[in-house]
Amino acid sequence: MEWLWEALGVNAPPSAWTLWLSVAAALLIALWLVLPRGERRYLRAPAVLLLLHAVSIGLRALFAHDAHAQRPLGLAGLFFLLASLGRSSFLLLVHAVPTLRRSLPRIVQDFIQVGIYILVALVTLRAAGVEPSSLLATSALLTAVIGLSLQDTLGNMFAGLAIQVQRPFGVGDWIQFDDLPEHVGQVIEINWRATKVLTLDRVEVTVPNGVLAKAAITNYSQPSTVARSSAYVVAPYHAPPARVRQLLAEGLREVPGVLSDPEPSVVVNDFNERGIQYWVRYFLTDFSRRDLIAGQVRERLWYSLSRAGYRIPPPLREVQLFEVSPEAQERKLEQRRAELERALKTVDFLEPLPPRALRELAERAAVRLYNQGEVIIRQGESGDELFLVEHGEVCVNIEGKRGPVEVARLGPGNFFGEMSLMTGEPRSATVLAAVECELIVVKKESFQHIIAANQHVLDQ
Repeated sequence: MEWLWEALGVNAPPSAWTLWLSVAAALLIALWLVLPRGERRYLRAPAVLLLLHAVSIGLRALFAHDAHAQRPLGLAGLFFLLASLGRSSFLLLVHAVPTLRRSLPRIVQDFIQVGIYILVALVTLRAAGVEPSSLLATSALLTAVIGLSLQDTLGNMFAGLAIQVQRPFGVGDWIQFDDLPEHVGQVIEINWRATKVLTLDRVEVTVPNGVLAKAAITNYSQPSTVARSSAYVVAPYHAPPARVRQLLAEGLREVPGVLSDPEPSVVVNDFNERGIQYWVRYFLTDFSRRDLIAGQVRERLWYSLSRAGYRIPPPLREVQLFEVSPEAQERKLEQRRAELERALKTVDFLEPLPPRALRELAERAAVRLYNQGEVIIRQGESGDELFLVEHGEVCVNIEGKRGPVEVARLGPGNFFGEMSLMTGEPRSATVLAAVECELIVVKKESFQHIIAANQHVLDQ
């Protein structure tokens, strides 16, 4: 250490401290050239330290005949110069080398910089004639008292260091740090003491690093952003499982946010008092919309089962029977048949049908519900059904060179699919539900049955 003090201390010749000053200035110039423009603000600290060193050297020259002022000014100049050199060297190694900067977590970089300043302070004390080891020995009791009082803080600090080194998660990742579903959120900050998580409810939760170090953390963003989600549906026992699995898989098609690769899957999960429970698994990447996507998936599953005539069985409860007279049931059915008959009368090419044939066609017609965004028919696919809009609205799209183009919107009283019903030709357009809509469906076999019994209508 004597050589360092001789080179930088009170008795150092002007050429020695001029050399070190030139080295520190050269490091600053190199950093100015190497660092990106947005990161040149990091040069403020070493530049200010170097300026303070120059001021201390100037004061030493000003008080050259005052022996009492020379030593403290020399020690201050030594500290400022070494701190500037250490800070500049750290910036040159870390910030100028992108790979090294990305591999070192922020908290590790902070530890290194603190270690550099501590080393500079120890060197300055040694140059002043103070033995650092003796200083640490005399302050052992004070260190123990401070360590006990800051036990939790130090624990969180070292836990944060371990999190940054091991990287079980990073800023921007979606994690769950306990069993509570409301504690699922996105990491927005990792500091020395705690980690800040923004939950799906847009609530910021500050979790001490010590808690995270002891918890089992679920990371939904690693090793990739693809995460699986699930929905459970119960179908009645009389519904064939193969048919139900097909319906549920079709219900997941084109749900916004649900990935087609990996492909969704449906398995039989359980047999219980309600019926057969099906486990629907699907994948998504936009985890922030997980709850919204899950709601849309459940809606589509309900519509798929409803169109097939399957009712989700409710839990077993106390049953109270109410007797409904056959007359009341018949009146209700007759009222519904009359509504369907009036709706079918609006279809122009069905006008020649006699009232009895139209009534029979209404009895054979089906009613289907579609949710917003569901595809009713697809362009190019075969079909044999006529659709009549009873409630809601549908949009008609035709595939163009740049994608689908909307050409029409059909509301109550409008119909589509008549050419496939009459001739069996492929669909000429894609029709989607613009809103939730209720459609009257006439199958080809029902229409052929009516025509067979009324041959004179075919020519008309």
